Order: sequence, then C-alpha cells, then structure tokens
Amino acid sequence: MQKTLERCVSCTGIGLHSGEKVRMNLCPAPADTGIVFRRVDLGGRSVAACLGNVADVFYATSLKDGDVEVQTVEHLLAAFTAMGIDNAFVEIDAKEVPILDGSAAPLVFLIKEAGIRTLNRPRRCIVIKEPIRVETDGKWLSVLPCDHLQISYTVDFEHPVIAKQSCSFAITRDEFIKELAPARTFGFLTEIRQLMKMGLAQGGCLDNAIVVNDHRILNPYLRFKDEFVRHKALDLLGDLALLGAPVFGHVVAYKAGHSLHTALVGAILEDEENWYEAELSRATLKAVAAQNANGKAYLSI
Repeated sequence: MQKTLERCVSCTGIGLHSGEKVRMNLCPAPADTGIVFRRVDLGGRSVAACLGNVADVFYATSLKDGDVEVQTVEHLLAAFTAMGIDNAFVEIDAKEVPILDGSAAPLVFLIKEAGIRTLNRPRRCIVIKEPIRVETDGKWLSVLPCDHLQISYTVDFEHPVIAKQSCSFAITRDEFIKELAPARTFGFLTEIRQLMKMGLAQGGCLDNAIVVNDHRILNPYLRFKDEFVRHKALDLLGDLALLGAPVFGHVVAYKAGHSLHTALVGAILEDEENWYEAELSRATLKAVAAQNANGKAYLSI
C-alpha cells in the first residue's frame, strides 16, 4: 500500500548553491499525491517531483513549474524513495532544499521522526522487461530486468585520490540507511571556485561537502573509502524517483551524472514496450520472479 508521513517535521539549513537560509517542513499528503514541493515564500505555490518539471541538471537536479522553482531535490527524493514514502508535501521558504551535512542521513532521521503511515491505496510499480540504455561521450547508463531494484555505479576521475571506484547495492531500506545515506556530496576545489564565480556553491563548506584539491582531500576523514561513488549512487536513486513509482530493474551507470540520470528516466517513460506498470502485489512479485530466472522478487521499500 502507498505510504506517507505520520506527522510534520521541520529543519533549518542553507542551500548548497544559493547559500540562503531555508526552513523545510516535511508533511503528510493524501494517496496519489506524489512528492510535491510548496514554496511558502511564494504563497504556497507548488511544483511536483516529476520528469516534466525538471528544469536544470547542472550540478544538481532542479524542478520548475511556471515561475515556481526548487533546486537540489535529489537527496530528499532518494531518502523518500528508500524509506518507502510515496506521498508528501515539502514546504520550503526559499528556492533550494537545505543541504544539511551533504548526505541523506539527516533526511532519513527526519523521516523516522515523522513516522510512516500506510494509506488505503495500492502502490504501483514499474517492471523493466527489456534493457534500456542512454549514452553520450563515453558515459552511459542502462537499466536491465531484475527481480528487485539494484544500482551499480562506476566513476573514473583523472585524480589520484578518487581514480576509479565502483559499487553495487540492492536498494532496500536498511541497505540504504547503512551504505548510501551517509555518503556526502563532493567537489573539486578548482571547479568550486568557478562555480562560485557563476553564483553557485555559495553555501558549500567542509561541513556539507567533501572537497578535493589537486592532491588530497581537505576534509579530516571519509565516511567510506569509496564515498565518492556511493554518493553518485545516492544521487541516481533520487533522480529515479522522477519516474513516480518504484522500479524493478538493475540500473548500471558508468561515469554518469544528473543529465544522464534524467535522460534514462525519459527513455524509460518513452519506451513503453520494454516495461509495464503493475499494482505492487504478491501476484506482481511472483510474475517478476518468474521473469528473472525464477529468482525471488522483493522490494522492501
């Protein structure tokens, strides 16, 4: 069944790119609402988290409907997805979701504090039947049939600290909380300086991002040895939320980013012959298991 929050919870932080102070309230929403952002500073006008409202994917995923814009939504969408929240109103009094510590861990904490309520409406899911792939300039992203949601990601930077890193995780609630949610966003010092000149990264600091110069990491420690690629997987999960339903599929990414993430979402939605939507039920789980070499289908979120 669909789920929402039990009650409202609030936090205050700053926007990573805007540097503006922002208060955010996470609130319950009725069934079939989806995730909807409300700009309380604009009289409560809203923008829904869906592919059609994606306005920008330059260093973050931003949504826009008319003149209502909300920036850097991917971490919150990833937390909602992993925690099984289908419907919520997100109230903010500025244009950007607060970055907090640069990871999704504080957002998971907020959702736990709010509690989770089951609604009297079935969940729908997207089941991948045949591979779908997008690529550009040697970077690519594909989704393959699978009996659960799996994310496999590879980054390959020409940098001595990061170099090539790979990770692969089945996206369950517990796995996300333990292995992906704590992974922080990161940036290169040279790029950050350029972004600041462009009016971006105004709120970035070592408290909310991993910063790397030409030779070393400026932060005192990493939370994971491969924290960089884990955060990319977190971002991908957030961007997949723009599909509007949980996915049964193995998503494989190589040197991708928000642009390719959202391109894959678009390719999935356009390629209706290679997937189907179904009510998330025992019958669907059995069908997906049979489709995938008689495996056991599960989707704990």
